[in-house]
Amino acid sequence: MTDSPSSPTAKVDRWMQATLVTVAAFAIARIVMLAVSPVALHADESQYWVWSRTFDWGYFSKPPMIAWLIGLSTTLLGDSDFAVRLPAPLLHTGTALFLCLSARRLFDARTGFFAALTWLTLPAIWLSGFVMSTDAILLCCWSGGIYALLRLRHEGGWVAAAGLGLAIGLGFLSKYAMIYFLVGLGIALLLDRATRTALLGPRGALAIAIAALCLAPNIAWNAAHDFATVSHTAANANWGGDLFHFDEMMSFLGDQLAVFGPALFFVLVYLAGRNLAAFRQMDADTRLLLGFILPPLIAVTIQAFLSRAHANWAVSAYAASTILVVGFLMSGAVWRRYVLGLSIVGHSLLGLLMVALAASPALVVAMNGENATKRIRAWDDTAAAIAEAAAEGDYTYIVFDDRNVFHQTQRYAPQLHGQLRMWLRHAGPLNHAEDVWPLPESFEGEILIVSHRPMEVPRLREDFAVFEPAGTLAIPLDGRMTRDFTLWRAAGPQRVTRDAEYEARWQAHDEEVGYRRGYSTGEDD
Repeated sequence: MTDSPSSPTAKVDRWMQATLVTVAAFAIARIVMLAVSPVALHADESQYWVWSRTFDWGYFSKPPMIAWLIGLSTTLLGDSDFAVRLPAPLLHTGTALFLCLSARRLFDARTGFFAALTWLTLPAIWLSGFVMSTDAILLCCWSGGIYALLRLRHEGGWVAAAGLGLAIGLGFLSKYAMIYFLVGLGIALLLDRATRTALLGPRGALAIAIAALCLAPNIAWNAAHDFATVSHTAANANWGGDLFHFDEMMSFLGDQLAVFGPALFFVLVYLAGRNLAAFRQMDADTRLLLGFILPPLIAVTIQAFLSRAHANWAVSAYAASTILVVGFLMSGAVWRRYVLGLSIVGHSLLGLLMVALAASPALVVAMNGENATKRIRAWDDTAAAIAEAAAEGDYTYIVFDDRNVFHQTQRYAPQLHGQLRMWLRHAGPLNHAEDVWPLPESFEGEILIVSHRPMEVPRLREDFAVFEPAGTLAIPLDGRMTRDFTLWRAAGPQRVTRDAEYEARWQAHDEEVGYRRGYSTGEDD
């Protein structure tokens, strides 16, 4: 028997069809925008591109998945900025579909459609959809893991168990923040009978085995490299300085309004508070979702209070948050649908404005937004100017004090690759550039130092017997903003030992002089 056009099954199918059309339309639109985008790669994207040139099971600051995907994309489509970034919108397409499928299981088909639409229009996703980052991969794995868990929890199938294991394993190969997913699983095991039934048995063992199999090579790589990636991740916590920063915590929480959207974030806080206050009456599905929401939000908020935290460090919380919040707003009083609809429209307008700003320097100037776009402009011109300066002398190395400029020069001036080196500010390497391309402690001939960090110049001068000015560069950006460099001809390496006395002396100097940036507007700021 076929379903009539008004049957429940037909309505479900129409919502799924609408989801597929909408998700595909967003993906195509973002791919087209990427194809015509004038925006250069961000420095982190250039670093990931550098990693992708050499296959490995790990890299200095991240697991390997992002390098693998960039390598695959550029191999298939050519070594263009478009190919580097293409996986980003495709990954968010996958995330939206997984969230749709999860919301359909927990609520209904209509909620599944709006979960996908809400995700694709979140402020953070408008940005992340055009940038190749580890977050894009993590979120796809995370949302896939939630969907696999829901299937395993309701049906107990072997395919769902394998999918859960694969999502966890690939998630860890993308970003170690996947550890919060395991915390969510642990909470579910403690509080949810259906999860215990699904996981405490052979299917759970299969999921664990597949996850472990995926992760084992990266663990072995870390063991062979003094756990470089794990150590870097821990160092990002920055607990060595003064603790307790209420202002940093409030800044992080304020940033979450921009990540998830102000109305949706306040609804999330309300739902979390209401359900925790009535914990015994909380339904099992809500408890499950909160287990994947609260751990990253709480942990990173504490981290921000103790030291600092970037806005995206808790982004994994918003996969399950989208399901929970949209499920709430699609039921009950009509005002809830207005909140959701206005959020989607508002986020979309904001996202289109961000796209327009990235594409139009004139609009940037009109809105006085030069400071926001300075790191995505004119890197090809910057690399060309550095290459021209390098050609004016017979230099053994071209040396940098900023790893971002180093990686951008690798990307946009490949003819210099064999000469590029990083000056080590500290006793040992703190990033991939310093680890792989450090300036040797001894060398013959002269080097050209390209300094983007004015505060480092006095320290640089100490490390060489000969240190002479060789010019300046000022690369025009939007409006009156320029990217500034001082050039120095140096020889006779005499690297000063980076001991406690050295650090104390320069810390006092920095406090007296203050921070100076490598950008200017030609005005006294």
